[in-house]
Amino acid sequence: MKHKEYKLQKSVCQYLRLQYPDVKFLSDAISNVKLTIPQQQRNKAIQAKGFHCPDLLILQPNKDFCGLFIELKIVTPYKLNGDIKASGKDHLKKQLKTINELNNIGYKALFAWDFDEIKEIIDTYLKNK
Repeated sequence: MKHKEYKLQKSVCQYLRLQYPDVKFLSDAISNVKLTIPQQQRNKAIQAKGFHCPDLLILQPNKDFCGLFIELKIVTPYKLNGDIKASGKDHLKKQLKTINELNNIGYKALFAWDFDEIKEIIDTYLKNK
């Protein structure tokens, strides 16, 4: 599952580099790295408590938002009724909480899981100057 998400992330980053070479962005490739327990502890000690950084951070503001943050998935994290799916240790719920917090402070943040949809989200966001 993680490998497919990494491939999606890599494709999205390649698209950004080719279509928007001047746009600054960060990609959370560390999520695909297996950290040792001491590394996990050190990483946890310096992170904001309860913050689950999205996979892709586009640092370009537009006329409505401070930046675009996308939590990449390979399938929808939502049930048919619109509720978030249950996940191990409620990981999806924690990510949704972070997304909502980011939206509340002026960022556009969301889950996205389809490459073409992600391209459209990025294009629409970056063209809204």
